[in-house]
Amino acid sequence: MGYKILVVDDQSSVRQLLQDYLTEHGFKVVTATDGQNAIYTARHEEPDLILLDIMMPRMDGYDFLRQYRQERQTPVIIITAREEETDAVVGLELGADDYVIKPFRMRELVARIHAVLRRREDEHEKFFLFREGDLILDERTHSITVKNEPVLLTPIEFDLLRALMRSPGRVFSRSELINHLSESGFSGLDSTLNVHIRNLRIKIEPDPAKPRYIDTVFGVGYRFLAEE
Repeated sequence: MGYKILVVDDQSSVRQLLQDYLTEHGFKVVTATDGQNAIYTARHEEPDLILLDIMMPRMDGYDFLRQYRQERQTPVIIITAREEETDAVVGLELGADDYVIKPFRMRELVARIHAVLRRREDEHEKFFLFREGDLILDERTHSITVKNEPVLLTPIEFDLLRALMRSPGRVFSRSELINHLSESGFSGLDSTLNVHIRNLRIKIEPDPAKPRYIDTVFGVGYRFLAEE
């Protein structure tokens, strides 16, 4: 499935040109005529990236960015006809990821689109996705999969696993984990924590009796095991 691009420009000829070219290169394209229309379209279409003109009626690109960045962090590439560095600087300060200046070469634009999407995916992989063996924890979707199958965890179980996976190999004392989980409403004792660990193992371990992921450090607490 191709990425969905939202093209925001008040000139119909520019919208049509970009839509035709990007569609030929495997993207799905939706369009908007100004910033106000783009807010509505972005909310309903949920694009993977936005190509945003700056100078538009009703709501310009700057105002769009100010409002939209309060809702989403979708990558944005600014399109500006004015060859002034201040246009790009203001846009970047408002949360844009890159910019191109009209007239631009279409091949360069596509390359920039791929670069921004790749960079954003790398950031998500680094900060939001935790993998070990067949186990994947995704903070963005608050989901767990084991062998590509979804696993339903309670909020306490999810926070407990996330804390362990964030620092593989580190030994957490029971009191450290209890303090961490208290932020999620946990108010149990060591024995209650042990129950959550047992239930978590049942859900994610290939063999709960011989844990692959959650290791008990006797007399201290628990740690997440990562293959070297």
